[in-house]
Amino acid sequence: MTQEPARAPLSEDVQASGTGEPRPRRHIRELPDELISQIAAGEVVERPASVVRELVDNALDAGASQITVKLMAGGIRQILVEDDGCGIPLEELPLALRRHATSKIRSLEDLESVGTMGFRGEALAAIASVSDASIASRTAEDAHAHRLDARSGELNPAARSVGTSVEVRELFFSTPARRKFLKSEATELAHCLESVRRHALSRPDVGFSVWHEGKLVEQLRPGSASQRLQDVLGDTFIATSREVDLQIGPMRVHGRAGLPDAARSRADWQYCYVNGRYVRDKLISHGVRSAYEDVLHGSRQPTYVLFIEIDPERVDVNVHPTKIEVRFRDSREVHQAVRKAVESALALSRAGQVKADDRHVAPIGTGTLAPSATASADTNTSGMATDTATPTVAWPTPTHQQNALPWTRVQDSAPERRWAGWPTTAGEPNPGAHVSTGSDPFANLNLPRVVAANTAHADHDEPVDALPPLSVTHPAASPGMTDGAAERTAGGLNTAWPTSSASPDKLDDDHEWPLGRAIAQVGGIYVLAENAKGLIIVDMHAAHERVVYERLKAQMAHERLESQPLLIPLVFVATPQEMATAETQREALLALGLDVDAIGPGKLAIRATPMALTQADGVDLARSVLAELAQLDASNVIQRAQHELLATMACHGAVRANRKLTLTEMNALLRDMEATERADQCNHGRPTWRQLTLRELDALFLRGR
Repeated sequence: MTQEPARAPLSEDVQASGTGEPRPRRHIRELPDELISQIAAGEVVERPASVVRELVDNALDAGASQITVKLMAGGIRQILVEDDGCGIPLEELPLALRRHATSKIRSLEDLESVGTMGFRGEALAAIASVSDASIASRTAEDAHAHRLDARSGELNPAARSVGTSVEVRELFFSTPARRKFLKSEATELAHCLESVRRHALSRPDVGFSVWHEGKLVEQLRPGSASQRLQDVLGDTFIATSREVDLQIGPMRVHGRAGLPDAARSRADWQYCYVNGRYVRDKLISHGVRSAYEDVLHGSRQPTYVLFIEIDPERVDVNVHPTKIEVRFRDSREVHQAVRKAVESALALSRAGQVKADDRHVAPIGTGTLAPSATASADTNTSGMATDTATPTVAWPTPTHQQNALPWTRVQDSAPERRWAGWPTTAGEPNPGAHVSTGSDPFANLNLPRVVAANTAHADHDEPVDALPPLSVTHPAASPGMTDGAAERTAGGLNTAWPTSSASPDKLDDDHEWPLGRAIAQVGGIYVLAENAKGLIIVDMHAAHERVVYERLKAQMAHERLESQPLLIPLVFVATPQEMATAETQREALLALGLDVDAIGPGKLAIRATPMALTQADGVDLARSVLAELAQLDASNVIQRAQHELLATMACHGAVRANRKLTLTEMNALLRDMEATERADQCNHGRPTWRQLTLRELDALFLRGR
């Protein structure tokens, strides 16, 4: 049996076909203009809504004050966009349909600082290559309009006023395969309407109307920005959103951000504009999402309309054929500006929306709730006032920006009151005493100790000296927090709200507190209060958890982020991207408390980690930070990890269910909620309180029917 000779491999000039037989290599040729335009149409024209977007862009660039969009079969059979802009001169009409012909840029300098919606000069040519299109236009100097047929090139007189009309019929008729991918008429119509609404939100000075099959389906008249938001997104969005307005140097971020309660299951009400252009940008989306981190529950999506005004030279809009993506020169600056703007808008909770001058109060941060000079506060063993004292009280003033809340330790020589619910006898160790464990990640934070909830506090009516004014101290060493202590009572934080010595019947009736006055406790979980609107129901654990959490955040925000050098560096194998990021972002890593450098090809060493996160996995932490820095040029991993730790501490330190509160304690909690940022949600994004209006209560009992 003879062995067959080995087959020689096919030469580079021969290409194997499906049957194994060679065929000649095709020669390189220049493509015809029509095919080039059809290829470009694959990027620019995805569906009828893409045509509407491009034509409306041109209308806005022409200075139109009224734009009309007429559709047939969801835009598949016909799209007609009419405007009252400046029009196109007769001699320039044929050029309008040629590829890369535009009136908006002339040089590279124009491209780098483009301020118009369109600039590529390929939209009309791409649209005309996959449809039967025509343009009718007239300028103020022309006696009448002219109509140009894109397919035949014929130019004929036409009747219309100053402006331009672009008609697109039978979209994708020349590429039947593309037409098969279109959805139903109703779906395509919805996408066209959404495209018009995106333009309308950024240009409230322009009127828009959309017709479908001869019927008016959308009409937006020129007006103010707030009126346009209301027309497009409805009254509900205005009522459940906050105004955003932040100026940082030459950049401004403004618009509206929805409250956490108004979050949706889909990200369909998220509109972001850069210099008036609607964009979808991961950097901006991440910045907004970061601002909602500890107020959104689960996978809910926030709602917002944000406008970013920035120097055109600091943003590159020539990134995507549809111009829906942009690239910023300083990504970190934009990310932090967006996050700070939204955070500032969300900081003021609905629980505290009362004018400060409507109350006779002491400003927040004075350190104590001031009793009268002749009265002393009677407090229970939890560090909260009882309802037996009646001095005048000045409550904290709710502010837009929460100041750092000072702390102090409870000064009380009685162990059973200092560590509530854990009475000790002589010779018995105090279970509240902290034992030094060597490495203390919170040694520099001066975090005070927790006063545990005492479920039997009503039986303790011994007077306790009034708390001294709260103040921040910086001892040489602070006691650490052990896991056992956290499980026993709350891990070492002073979670009791400021001591109030006011009896509920002594509160000034002239004050209309947003959360009203406490009237009862239900099931050991909920606090009932009455305000001018009706009934308030408060989840006391969730509410107190947020109060404690915000105080801890304020405390940590004023502390320097210290690093803990590692005795033995952590070495791990890194990807090329991680290696490059560690080198280029070294200063950012050091600012976050991470010392990471290369020790060889493909290997990174972690020499220091944030002191507050010494128990975390250093390699996982470093990888997460490097991944965010590589993608977004900014990282919140360290801050998120710190906040997660503080949230756990606050959860353990908050008042527990089945804890019986006095009316004074309930009112103190309500006042603290009014003075605390983001008090409408707990740390996990669940609501802390709900309002039942008198009308809703009447409906429950069929009153007035």
